[in-house]
Amino acid sequence: MKFYEGSVGDQMARSKGGKLSLPDVLRYGIQLARGLLGLHSMGLLVLNLKPSNFLLNEQNQLFLGDFGIPYLLLGIPLSDSDMVLRLGTPNYMSPEQWEPEVRGPLSLETDIWGFGCSMVEMLTGVQPWFGKSIEEIYHSVVIKKEKPHIPSGLPPAVENVISGCFEYDLRNRPLVSDILLAFESSQTAVNSDGGWIGLGSRPIKEKSVVSGYTTWYLSKDRLQVGDVVRSRSPPNVRKPQTMDIREGTVVGLDNDADKNGFVLVKVPGMHNPLRVQESTLERVTNGLAVGDWVCLKEENNSHSPVGILHLVQRDGTVAVGFIGLETLWIGKSSQLQMAKAYYLGQFVRLKANVFTPRFEWPRKRGGAWATGRISEVLPNGCLVVEFPGRFVLGNEPNRFLADPAEVESVSFDTCPGVVEKYQHVEDFHWAVRPLAIAFALFTAMKLTMSVGCSVSARVKKCRRNGHDGHAGSKSGWRQRIFRDGVTTAGSTR
Repeated sequence: MKFYEGSVGDQMARSKGGKLSLPDVLRYGIQLARGLLGLHSMGLLVLNLKPSNFLLNEQNQLFLGDFGIPYLLLGIPLSDSDMVLRLGTPNYMSPEQWEPEVRGPLSLETDIWGFGCSMVEMLTGVQPWFGKSIEEIYHSVVIKKEKPHIPSGLPPAVENVISGCFEYDLRNRPLVSDILLAFESSQTAVNSDGGWIGLGSRPIKEKSVVSGYTTWYLSKDRLQVGDVVRSRSPPNVRKPQTMDIREGTVVGLDNDADKNGFVLVKVPGMHNPLRVQESTLERVTNGLAVGDWVCLKEENNSHSPVGILHLVQRDGTVAVGFIGLETLWIGKSSQLQMAKAYYLGQFVRLKANVFTPRFEWPRKRGGAWATGRISEVLPNGCLVVEFPGRFVLGNEPNRFLADPAEVESVSFDTCPGVVEKYQHVEDFHWAVRPLAIAFALFTAMKLTMSVGCSVSARVKKCRRNGHDGHAGSKSGWRQRIFRDGVTTAGSTR
């Protein structure tokens, strides 16, 4: 066993300001990326990347130390006090690493977050989330979705790839090969004093032509001639009824194009193939595409039967994220079938036959399960549901998690009667009920006042007519008396 006298962390402690120069960061980053590339090619995860674990030999070459221990401890039951040891070091842990069975799965991209944290610390000399407790780091990373601050003045390719390391959805992060390419291409542009050619320009981040996906996500699967493809839809939204290409076959590649190049697609019913941008297409193998909702044909009680497809190879090998599993489930496409998809903004509630849900779920006043709206879909299919129809006070939670296998969608089409439809209206906001009550009271008051005014007017009219009639009859009586004359005492005599 080799003995290493120091680490990158030790070298930082001896450096001015506790940070390294940009050339040193790029050099160590390249060596680290090459080591990670070898481990990832064997399916091994480190899960504990940090400068103090980057060992240095006499030639100042970097070697990984203490790697893979958290990965080896996965699945071993430990006490709560040992959770940090099992999961990694809190300051460098990705969002899914805190609760892999719930917010996972752990994958190759999980190490990318730790790589980004390490590079930021080496560049700034400040540990991510320095001075915060474990609970505060959890709240910042998992709940508030905060990211470490990336220093300015970096080469565009380096800044872009480090920024990609902190994508909250692990599928949108770059792979180690992407990081290695960015660091190697920038190394030649950096001067010995740490400056780089083109310092006056601002980096322009790569943007995808498909909403919701990063270029890192789209570059992970390159199309080949013979692949069956279809148009790609934005993630976690209802798929459109009409698609540009419902299904076609790749018959040609544009070899002169970059990673956002074009391919020729033969569509049934059309004579000539279409020239389509590759990033707008997704490969379909055995009827499945990455991002599809799937379920196991044979349910397993140890985890949810419904999940999201992360990988489908051309030989039928698949990788799926399921709630209850810390890592990706590996199997064959023949073991899966399509499942009902859920999307952002959709209203859901627990099924009537679910009595003990996997996660806590609120109830209505009458005891029935409350209806909430999906605000987020995690990579393993776990649903984050908010309840705008509930009025909460103080720190009472109003966001809950849900297993997609335990919920059902709710819409006006699924509500059988008028009462149920109104109850669904109340699910949109807690103010609907008090506003409806206030409107009903206001309407009743207006109706009462209107009826009262109408009755009062009728009574007054009747009284006026009665008075006028009585006065008219008395006047006529007087006229008859004076018209006929009255005998007086004098005339009688």
